[in-house]
Amino acid sequence: MTEEQIFEKVREIAADQLEVDQDDIKLTSNIKDDLDADSLDFFEIMNELEDAFDIKLESDEDVETIDDVVKYVKKQLDNK
Repeated sequence: MTEEQIFEKVREIAADQLEVDQDDIKLTSNIKDDLDADSLDFFEIMNELEDAFDIKLESDEDVETIDDVVKYVKKQLDNK
């Protein structure tokens, strides 16, 4: 799976969870600062990503931007 495909799914899940327009979510978007996600929102997004990609994500990973999430999901998929 390419990073672009992962980004599309991450963007879809984040937009749904945070009730924002998908077009407002960029790779450079900071999850907390730009998208106003709190820790519960972030936890729920990560849970949905685990289900969508059938992977396990550690909550202590240093993830701040959408690009960080995409790269982290890609790494987990590559190690599967």
